[in-house]
Amino acid sequence: MDLIIADVTRYVTDTGINITGTESLHRARCTDILQTRERWAELFDQLDLNKDGKVDINELRIGLAARGLLRSDAEEIVRESDTNHDGLLDFEEFSQYLWAHEKELRLMFHTLDRNHDGRIDVGEIQQSLHNLGLEVSTEHAIKILQSMDRDGTMTINWNEWRDHFLFNPLHNMEGIAHYWKHSLMFDIGEHMTVPPEFSQQERQSGVVWRQLVAGAMAGAVSRTGTAPLDRLKVFLQVHGSSSRGINLWTGLRGMVQEGGVRALWRGNGINVLKIAPESAIKFMAYEQVREGDCTHLFIAGSLAGATAQTIIYPMEVLKTRLTLRKTGQYSGIVDCARQILRKEGVRAFYRGYVPNTLGIIPYAGIDLAVYETLKNAWLQRYSKGSADPGVLVLLGCGTVSSTCGQLASYPLALIRTRMQAQASTEGGPKLSMVGQFKHIISHDGVPGLYRGIAPNFLKVIPAVSISYVVYEHMKKALGVKS
Repeated sequence: MDLIIADVTRYVTDTGINITGTESLHRARCTDILQTRERWAELFDQLDLNKDGKVDINELRIGLAARGLLRSDAEEIVRESDTNHDGLLDFEEFSQYLWAHEKELRLMFHTLDRNHDGRIDVGEIQQSLHNLGLEVSTEHAIKILQSMDRDGTMTINWNEWRDHFLFNPLHNMEGIAHYWKHSLMFDIGEHMTVPPEFSQQERQSGVVWRQLVAGAMAGAVSRTGTAPLDRLKVFLQVHGSSSRGINLWTGLRGMVQEGGVRALWRGNGINVLKIAPESAIKFMAYEQVREGDCTHLFIAGSLAGATAQTIIYPMEVLKTRLTLRKTGQYSGIVDCARQILRKEGVRAFYRGYVPNTLGIIPYAGIDLAVYETLKNAWLQRYSKGSADPGVLVLLGCGTVSSTCGQLASYPLALIRTRMQAQASTEGGPKLSMVGQFKHIISHDGVPGLYRGIAPNFLKVIPAVSISYVVYEHMKKALGVKS
């Protein structure tokens, strides 16, 4: 033991760690430092994939991705810790970085731990953010806490705090607050999330709009990549029993035969076009609601979503009509709008609005509840060395939760689409929401309420994956830091 203490004493002398005090205290601190070094050595060994005693930038990126962190953070870690500038980290450089970073994290932990009980609770998170000029609801603070809480106590101890931020190069509470506020905006072609709160400085610096642009670009690429499946879904929804016997392959082949390969992307132009106004309106409406008396994020987000949906809903109708059009029926978006206005009037642009609005409620509620349940269950059961579930786990949780949300809301989405597709042709029925429901049940039975759900499910995984990859690259290109 004396040899170990002597070795640790030499190490702490070289690194400048202060362990002065009585001999028993000296021994206790040396033992603690020895255990810390062993923990660092284990982490280093996990990162050193080729076991050459060095960690290069690619190995660090892989390690961070496995912990649910951005691969771009690896560059900053190497830049801060590579003292000999060889582009590689040996164990001593790695240890020096972790020692300095854990020291910063401990100071931040004590700043948050206002009652000095060794744990951070929801109230302390809210109070600390309030001191930084940021107001968050209790629900938002609970989500922040749950992202780090591994033992289910609804409090964060030092080990949970340290493990959560160990490889995240944040150096002060302002950086932690920025990290908590911003989240990824995935778009799977149905709903876009309301962006989180932004500070006045971020608004003035343009971070807000750069992040919205990144989200819009991710949505545009995602929707374009899955447009053929989306068009097939709309076709099956509208044509109901007449589409029996049409599967994925025959449906896509029939579209190509009718209008060529480009026919697979009919309606995609306006589907992409409406992303920018939808996200911008939603954000601006969210800010107006939040800055009033309503500070509850869920209510603010819901009202913002409803506002955006109301304003852009005519574009949803146009998208459905353009998706279903036959070759030569419309020359473009303007011609489609002109024909609808002339033949059916202004009210036609809001057909299906009621089932659309009603459908958002079960979708959003179930999607969020299932996502949080799955993520927290995974963290409780499998997360041993980190409180971050990792990118693949998050994508998996998002896919399953989205699927559950769609199962609950799909009949309303189908009725909405049918109402949007109704034209004022002579003798053509113009059914209400209840009328559509009765018509579907009488002609197609209960399975008719889920017509077209197969291609809708098939597009979820590629849509979320494409959206994630493009969003990350766009944020990097636009200089938006998570």
